Amino acid sequence: MKVKSIYAILVLTLFACSQPKKQETPATKFIVEGKTVTVYTTAKDTSLRLAKTGELSFEKAKQPLETEVSIFVNPNKTFQEFIGIGGAITDASAIVFAKLSKEKQEELLTAYYGEDGINHSLIRTSIHSCDFGTGKWTYIDENDKELKTFSIEHDRQFRLPMIKRAIKEAGGSILFYASPWSPPAFMKSNNNMLQGGKLLPEFFDSWAMYYAKFIKAYEKEGIPVWGITIQNEPMATQRWESCIYSAEEERDFLKNHLGPTLEKEGLGDKNIVVWDHNRDLINNRTNTIFDDPEAAKYAWGTGFHWYETWTGSDPNFNNLSKVKESYPDKELLFTEGCNEAFDADKYQYWPNAERYGRSMINDFNCGTAGWTDWNILLDETGGPNHVNNLCFAPVHADTRVDSLIYTPSYYYMGHFSKFIRPGAKRVSTNPSRTHLLSTSFINDDGKMVTVVMNHTNSPISYKLYVESYSTSVEIPARAMQTLIY
Repeated sequence: MKVKSIYAILVLTLFACSQPKKQETPATKFIVEGKTVTVYTTAKDTSLRLAKTGELSFEKAKQPLETEVSIFVNPNKTFQEFIGIGGAITDASAIVFAKLSKEKQEELLTAYYGEDGINHSLIRTSIHSCDFGTGKWTYIDENDKELKTFSIEHDRQFRLPMIKRAIKEAGGSILFYASPWSPPAFMKSNNNMLQGGKLLPEFFDSWAMYYAKFIKAYEKEGIPVWGITIQNEPMATQRWESCIYSAEEERDFLKNHLGPTLEKEGLGDKNIVVWDHNRDLINNRTNTIFDDPEAAKYAWGTGFHWYETWTGSDPNFNNLSKVKESYPDKELLFTEGCNEAFDADKYQYWPNAERYGRSMINDFNCGTAGWTDWNILLDETGGPNHVNNLCFAPVHADTRVDSLIYTPSYYYMGHFSKFIRPGAKRVSTNPSRTHLLSTSFINDDGKMVTVVMNHTNSPISYKLYVESYSTSVEIPARAMQTLIY
């Protein structure tokens, strides 16, 4: 991630995505008549936090007027299948978690993974170290090209126990994937896990086998691995763990080494995600990899982050819809986003939450199947981070007094994750004004979930239209709502 704060760049990037062209007709027709709309709201300068704020009824709709603010939901047009929302359990998260009392640990697990919390349904972790931890390290001894010393013993102290408890709280299963930040130093051109560098050709096969060993080791611990990304942020030379791959280098590593190795090791069913970097260069990466059928056959889809705004640019949401248009058989997964430049005076800073809401709605409307927050838990310093790259998490622990601090980002994310369940299908949703952002999903149980964000400083009255029915809704200023019907 880039460290430069982008608070001033929370621009109104609205309706950035054209609807991806692939549409499906629901197997069972959605019936609106007789349904009740349950409303949940989180709003700035109020006590409302995922609070139930209304029960509404549909009535036969009249012709919508230009003078009205409207949101139109068409349940007859569905798009991508939803795979989950969650966050990363890093060494930092697990270390902070271990410092909490048993009661606070249970509170955090319920808050994230329980039905009484925000019901997270996926987890990301790092393959050995990343910057969010107390130092750099790997699973092997230095210069062990044959990986004879490979061991995940390091993870047994903090990370594995937390991940296992999270999965248990989530009901026993969760989508779990992992990403490397850097190969071991001896495998790289700069002989350093930090500061970029490249994977040396003589270690391509060893590094490919490293992923396989990681997957097998975690699955031996009872943690099913859904998949991996090839490299976190492969175009960023960072002061922390990082490694550079050009588009062609990532394509060839996937095609000639990683894909074949996983197949040979009996792991061909694991999902491989390419790119895992910002939206700005995503089209170059997907064009290069997916236009090569021998590489594309190994890739499930494309991961992306939200940090392209470090350049002063608006978020490049439309690039996502272009990827989906070009490669409709490949999926999109948001793999990382956080608010940078930690400041303990800004725990309740509302634009941080609105960055989540704006990104999630636009990303989903552009065809994204799942969404991954960065660290689920950090301490009162925004760490630990071994290169002082201190950031916000949705929840912070003040380990000095054994307390948990819930930021607005936690609640904004919960407006999606608590109600939209894996297997849901996105439904065509269009507001009539740019003052509101909205997306909808229909769950397997037939419940429709419509999420609405008001980023303005005034409350807005709007009508929700679903086929030939409507209901009137009021959303407070600077608020997020979820409508269930």
